[in-house]
Amino acid sequence: MQRLCPARLVLLLFVSVASAQQQPNQSAPPPAPTQKELLGRAYQLYEAGNFSTALTVFREAANSGNVEAMMHLGVMYGTPLGTELNYTEAMAWFVKAANGGDAQAMTNIGLFYYRGLGQPQNYRQALSWFHKAAVLGNGEGMFNTGVLYRDGLGMPVDYSEAMNWFRKAAEAGNGDAMNDVGVLYQQGHGVPVDYNEAMKWYRLAASAGSDSAMYNIGVMFESGLGVSKQRDQALEWYRVAAKFGNEEAKRSLKNLGFGE
Repeated sequence: MQRLCPARLVLLLFVSVASAQQQPNQSAPPPAPTQKELLGRAYQLYEAGNFSTALTVFREAANSGNVEAMMHLGVMYGTPLGTELNYTEAMAWFVKAANGGDAQAMTNIGLFYYRGLGQPQNYRQALSWFHKAAVLGNGEGMFNTGVLYRDGLGMPVDYSEAMNWFRKAAEAGNGDAMNDVGVLYQQGHGVPVDYNEAMKWYRLAASAGSDSAMYNIGVMFESGLGVSKQRDQALEWYRVAAKFGNEEAKRSLKNLGFGE
């Protein structure tokens, strides 16, 4: 295939020259597509489910220097879509995008280190990349930084630092972070126990779509934490959480005699 391409290019060149000789006023060929045009075309193909062609166009845009295309190539190799799963290739593109300042690519590199995808698991490296993304305002990076501090992965447990990053992520709209702020208040980790504050954050997280928060609200009502015990309210929240796929909520419903 590589030997055929130059031959075709030469043939087209001859045709172009011949045409120019016959029609001196023929207009020049259209300019090459811009990075923006390539990226737009790639996204159109991707959304249409034409992943293999989208991969090719993303690569063309990435090779022309488009950082967003680099990041998306990493996603496609790591998913995989339009190609075989290749964590090494995915990481290479994420690193290129991260070097270009893409915060989501930094978070994805952190996730690869956190999960040990394509390289040995390394929590310190994960934290380093999550923190880089967090400093740039990436909500997922902020949340993941909080998780590592909360769980003591790669460093000693630090609930105060975990709360700091969960709050930042919550302010950025991250529902999981809102839920975890509530958990720290409920458990009294890094802050005094405050059930009212926990419930406030659980409700915010539930409104943002967190099924864990929906389940936690049910726990608060079932146990009477900061509220009077209300079995009906607990069941209602467990059912909502279960509809979102929360396994703890499903078990709680079963234990209360309402499971499948």
